[in-house]
Amino acid sequence: MEVVLARAAERKFPGVRLVQAAFHNRSLSLYARIGFDAREPLSAMQGAAIKNTPPGYSVRPAQQSDMSDCNRLCRQVHGHDRSGELADAVSQGTAVVAERHGHIAAYATVIGFFGHAVGESNADLQALIGSADTFIGPGILVPTRNASLFRWCLEQGLRVVQPMTLMTLGLYNEPAGAYLPSILY
Repeated sequence: MEVVLARAAERKFPGVRLVQAAFHNRSLSLYARIGFDAREPLSAMQGAAIKNTPPGYSVRPAQQSDMSDCNRLCRQVHGHDRSGELADAVSQGTAVVAERHGHIAAYATVIGFFGHAVGESNADLQALIGSADTFIGPGILVPTRNASLFRWCLEQGLRVVQPMTLMTLGLYNEPAGAYLPSILY
């Protein structure tokens, strides 16, 4: 971790994020001791794909031409964009967008543990989650405090397999919208 933090300082990153397994008391203590703040309880959730796109939504693969709308949406929710990760996901064919009333209301780099998602509302994220053919990796990370989204996932048959904690050091913008975090970037 010291090497990671030294590299972040060298590159002048304003903040560092990590997702910590909440049951692991020693890692929680270590990260807190070196300055990380616990920001959000997360629930790693798994289950069979829901495969049900809600009425009024169209979910499709993201294209290069969607980048500016997706970056705008991420800035709206997080205060910054994740254009590098998004560009990689678009070129790899894993990124998806949910359109509502003809505009992009949500996007995900991957519906799974290794991808992030942002939406204007929980319903927009539900369209992405509901239309996924599978959840990549160990499941999806759902902010547990987002009770409505968390409960919806449970109602769809997903189950909590691991409690986790989003932690940050340095700059952190409290999200202003619906999101699913990632363990990457």
